[in-house]
Amino acid sequence: MRILSIQSSVAYGHVGNSAAVFPLQRLGHEVWPVLTVHFSNHTGYGAWRGPLLAPSDVAEVIAGIADRGVLGDADAVLSGYQGDPEMGAVILDAVTLVKTANPDALYCCDPVMGDVGRGMFVRPGIPEYLRDVVVPRADIVTPNQFELDFLAGRPTNSIDELLSAVDAVRATGPRHMLVTSVLHGDLPPGLLEVVAVSDAGAWAVTTPLLPINPNGGGDVTAALYLAHLATTGSPATALERTTASIFAVLEATLAAGTRELQLVAAQAAIADPPRRFPARRLR
Repeated sequence: MRILSIQSSVAYGHVGNSAAVFPLQRLGHEVWPVLTVHFSNHTGYGAWRGPLLAPSDVAEVIAGIADRGVLGDADAVLSGYQGDPEMGAVILDAVTLVKTANPDALYCCDPVMGDVGRGMFVRPGIPEYLRDVVVPRADIVTPNQFELDFLAGRPTNSIDELLSAVDAVRATGPRHMLVTSVLHGDLPPGLLEVVAVSDAGAWAVTTPLLPINPNGGGDVTAALYLAHLATTGSPATALERTTASIFAVLEATLAAGTRELQLVAAQAAIADPPRRFPARRLR
């Protein structure tokens, strides 16, 4: 696959493109990273340095790729955090260019906006922009449960409520959804679920809940799910492989005692995901 990945970048650590590119390359895919920021480190540290790139500069980079006549060779566009609607418009323009040249290309959107315990951590108006403008244009959407609740406009306290919320969001446009960090009343304590839904059905994978929540996990998850779904055509297989790799990365990170994802240390589990967590069909 050839993937146009429009995301942030950090010199130290792994978030945005600095989290997504290496796993995709390790799986054998060609990635064209377009940077929206280039910071010294992720903002979770509370202090960072480096430039926030202007949307016009990002558009110029994409235009330069178009000048090479290769946008039609892209099989997918991947996006994550979008700092303002103007940047979102640049990303959607890129999606239009790619899909015009290659109608079979996929757009995978990780609708980064918030999480349980932190609430919304993006600028006012961004959640609504993602919900109303960006998500309906995507083929694949990878929210966490908190973000799903916002997108659907309802709480999800059971697996049935979660599936109903997913159906409501999918009705706006996306064909595929992967919901991460799922906790609900039907799940015993100490466990976590990831749920994949498409026209073909719905599946869940259950894993132990690890005492760790590093930055960048969602960025890696979206990249891996896009890659595995596109190459296998099976949401269940993509779910199993993505979850197995992410769990291995988190285990390595926990063992190392660091706050940065141990992508390099766990790269074998990315390139060859262990058969560890079977997908359970929900419907």
